[in-house]
Amino acid sequence: MSTPLWNEHITEIGDDMKDDTKIIHAGRAPFDHYGAVNTPVYHASTILFPTMAQYLSRGTDPNVKVRYGLRGTPTSFALEDALTELESGAGTILNPSGLQAITMAFMAFVEPGDHVLVTDNTYAPCRSFCDNFLSRFGVTTEYYDPLIGEGVKELIRQNTKLIWTESPGSQTFEVQDIPVIADIARQAGVISIIDNTWSSGYFFKAIENGIDVSIHASTKYISGHSDVMMGAIICNEATYERVKEITDLFGNFAAPDDVYLTLRGLRTMGVRMSRQHTNGIKVAKWLEAHPLVMKVMHPALESDRGHDIWKRDFTGAASLFGFIVNETDQTKVAAFLDGMKLFGMGSSWGGYESLLIPTFPNENRSVTKWEPDGQTMRIHIGLEDPDDLIDDLEDGLRRLAK
Repeated sequence: MSTPLWNEHITEIGDDMKDDTKIIHAGRAPFDHYGAVNTPVYHASTILFPTMAQYLSRGTDPNVKVRYGLRGTPTSFALEDALTELESGAGTILNPSGLQAITMAFMAFVEPGDHVLVTDNTYAPCRSFCDNFLSRFGVTTEYYDPLIGEGVKELIRQNTKLIWTESPGSQTFEVQDIPVIADIARQAGVISIIDNTWSSGYFFKAIENGIDVSIHASTKYISGHSDVMMGAIICNEATYERVKEITDLFGNFAAPDDVYLTLRGLRTMGVRMSRQHTNGIKVAKWLEAHPLVMKVMHPALESDRGHDIWKRDFTGAASLFGFIVNETDQTKVAAFLDGMKLFGMGSSWGGYESLLIPTFPNENRSVTKWEPDGQTMRIHIGLEDPDDLIDDLEDGLRRLAK
């Protein structure tokens, strides 16, 4: 069990407690806030001290729990403690977006002259950061086949600093063998990091599977309501202080209202993700049987190439997956999408509502090719009745076929 960041009255969460219990109770200390069930929003920049000794204590006085708003308040500490507990980490750093969580994780470990390995199906803005920012400072990024498994060992150089993973990967949903890659990284003295947003730490325990740092775009399932930008970096003991130091140097700060909304969303994430898991599989199986659908990319389907690893490592499936329709004419694809009643068309995912967008994975690859002979789609299944979603998709595929 991790040690709470600051709160002596925090609810005790044992290692043997299940995730659904941790999600409800971790990070909560109602009697430090007059019995309020939810940790209140602390809007604070200046923090006052009753004595000069306390002001000058600089972390040596246990009674000084908050020093300056930028360094955290009870609101942010509550969410950090809860996410640390959920992921079995040593500490969490909050960020105002998932992308900043990604960039801060890189910045914590790389220096000029370093080499990093990044999965070829990584989130496109992560690739852009590596190619357009890290490259300016003499950091070399080498992309690798996400299904390389043990083969990643052959790519490690003397100056390799970290291995970046994402499982399942963006848009094409390949499942990586994370325990194998993490073990190889550890033996080579290389930091291993995962973008764990798809599972949100609920369906996959990255740190327990050997990963050093687990990244979340908490904008997605953790927040769950499509109205917050938030990121989180959950670290093991060996990496926490380093990541915390670097994010402090960059003046990293997550706004208190966004932290509060994310924490509130976390409390219901278990029931939402469980329902969306069920809904997603039902829709995926229906799509798999449709004559106009060439392929469904969903790790929970037995037909999926990554199913065995998913079944071994994950306890459930997120409701984000991909499929390919037997059509490339963009006018017909537009007819499919433009007439949807329940599926919105927009970036992000993980909220309560369903989304559907076209994707073009080959635009963001340099090692592996994506040539599906049809239009790739990304679908997010929300909390609607899945039968209604299937009816909407059926109407859309009829328009596609005209």
